[in-house]
Amino acid sequence: MSITADEIATQPELWRRAIEQAGEVADLLPARGKEVCVVGCGTSLYMAQAWARLREQAGHGRTDAYPASELPAGRRYDVLVAISRSGTTSEVTRVLERRPADRSVAITAVADGPVGAAANEVIALPYADERSVVQTRFATTALTLLRAHAGDGGNAVADAERALTMDLPIDPAQVTQWTFVGRGWTVGLAHEAALKLREAAQAWTEAYPALEYRHGPISVSGPGGVVWSFGPTDPALAEEMRATGATVVDLRQDPLSSLVVAQRTAVALARAKGLDPDLPRHLSRSVVLAGQALNTLS
Repeated sequence: MSITADEIATQPELWRRAIEQAGEVADLLPARGKEVCVVGCGTSLYMAQAWARLREQAGHGRTDAYPASELPAGRRYDVLVAISRSGTTSEVTRVLERRPADRSVAITAVADGPVGAAANEVIALPYADERSVVQTRFATTALTLLRAHAGDGGNAVADAERALTMDLPIDPAQVTQWTFVGRGWTVGLAHEAALKLREAAQAWTEAYPALEYRHGPISVSGPGGVVWSFGPTDPALAEEMRATGATVVDLRQDPLSSLVVAQRTAVALARAKGLDPDLPRHLSRSVVLAGQALNTLS
């Protein structure tokens, strides 16, 4: 059993804790009607994108999501929310130091790092921290907390418990190409699923908004490929997907729990390829910039 697999298995219980914590930290998170920007890097960015759509769909107000390195100069918000597992990510620290909002909140597993020091308020999730380089449970726990604050949650915890024991929808060793798609807030989940398979198993993966799949990406699908949808797939689009010869995965469960299945798939594919999912090549737990690389940040 890998560290990553062990951490994946803890998610349902951590999500329960996050839902409870959401009520405790409600005053720190943006109130309804506030204009909000949420930033992150890598996995944290995709969780930011998912929450931004959820918050707007819930009618809580304009919510923009940006990579921490790409927030346009001159933008002003009521609240900046920054997500960083390690609390040391250079781009996140720098954007907090720019003060593009009246108030900033950091969501992190390590409260006493540079990110926490640069924010006005900190929501700490130390119970969701990870040993693996590949991020799984911290990201989904942070998103669960933010979903709860937006009044959304559905059957995520119960579905995640089932996601840990269900058979994988396809033998990953037989797949040559992976495409993940979503609609609305689940586009972020699609990007995160693709990233997990890249990181853990060096897989060829892509991710798109579902209706963009017709506009070019469909050309890479075929026998040996998988198109995995987060949320119900339009029947006509699903038929077009199948017509390419690709296998369509459309799990009828909460989309965040479907991400748990994708995480398990990434670990299984890594094992099939003889790779260590805990130690992806060229990656570390946190990106901390120095020297010329740090100077490129505005």
